[in-house]
Amino acid sequence: MQTQYLSIRAWYSIFWFTLFWSSAVFASQTLEPTIADDRGFRVVTVAGGLEYPWGHAFLPDGRILVTERSGRLRIVEKGVLNPEPIDGLPRVTVSGQGGLLDITLHPDYPKNGWIYFSYVGSGPGGKGTEVARARLTGNELSDLEILFRMEHKTHTSRHFGSRLVFDKQGYLYVSLGDRGDRSRAQRLDDHAGALIRLHDDGRIPEDNPFLFHKGAKPEIFSYGHRNIQGMALHPETGDVWTHEHGPQGGDEINIARPGVNYGWPVITYGANYGFGTSIGEGTQKTGMEQPLYYWVPSIAPSGMAFYTGDRFPQWRDSLFVGSLKFDLLVRLTLKGNIVMGEERLLADRLGRIRDVSAGPDGYIYLLIDSSDGSLVRLEP
Repeated sequence: MQTQYLSIRAWYSIFWFTLFWSSAVFASQTLEPTIADDRGFRVVTVAGGLEYPWGHAFLPDGRILVTERSGRLRIVEKGVLNPEPIDGLPRVTVSGQGGLLDITLHPDYPKNGWIYFSYVGSGPGGKGTEVARARLTGNELSDLEILFRMEHKTHTSRHFGSRLVFDKQGYLYVSLGDRGDRSRAQRLDDHAGALIRLHDDGRIPEDNPFLFHKGAKPEIFSYGHRNIQGMALHPETGDVWTHEHGPQGGDEINIARPGVNYGWPVITYGANYGFGTSIGEGTQKTGMEQPLYYWVPSIAPSGMAFYTGDRFPQWRDSLFVGSLKFDLLVRLTLKGNIVMGEERLLADRLGRIRDVSAGPDGYIYLLIDSSDGSLVRLEP
């Protein structure tokens, strides 16, 4: 009996240790991806001739707005790119990774006509990410309003962010980068390396986590980010999901939570470029959030969308992420907030995928980042 008792106790110890270890792994994980052969769908070019396209948005009448990093806003209508850019943008500073960036519509666009876009603007000290809104009349923007200007501006030409997402309560989220100065991401008196939350007119919400924190920028919702270039609203939970570039490894997916420090550059799963040496204090630290999922090596993620359409029932409830580094589209299968698997599509087929969306027609749309870039659509 004594021997049997010890055996059962040992079995229970192993069981609970395994359960705890599995939970820890799923809390912050990376998986070995499967490589798909791309059967079951085709790629259709919607429009070509785009110069480094960055973001896109669907108008209710079927037209598609596309931003070009070079500072132009374009319209695609029935598969034809209007040769004339839209007039009325604010002054856009095109420098390195910066220029005209993301675009989105107000949740009540049919009623108010507001279009929001992020871009790089110049000011005292250099340049930084800004956000504006305007209305579209014909081929011209009107009623332009500047809602947000990043502070402090600097002269570096990288890590501007920037994606725009409205949540189900109508708050506007603006993702930013650390501007190539990693230490800024841990400072609350600096917008760099932060996720910003605003009212639709640029006002600061009264429940923003650092509104009454002395010396902090009140627009900050979360911080400790390196360079967020993907953001999407979960269709069921309403949570805002983000992904950000790591250095040499350590690209992350996170769920945005108020006041949370996501660790960069104190903790990261990445390493210094060229040397592979460690950054910061390791991969974990008390008081700093672990990523939901991460990539080593980096895929250089850009653009992100949840898919809930009917055109691809086998992909329903998947999360799609574009890759700049490996020229592919990543499909993540989910169970709640756990990534269960990773599939890689379109490897070396189209080029650098800058943006991803699930269109209102149920198809998946991609922007291909190139001097002769394109908007393409995946169809069954």
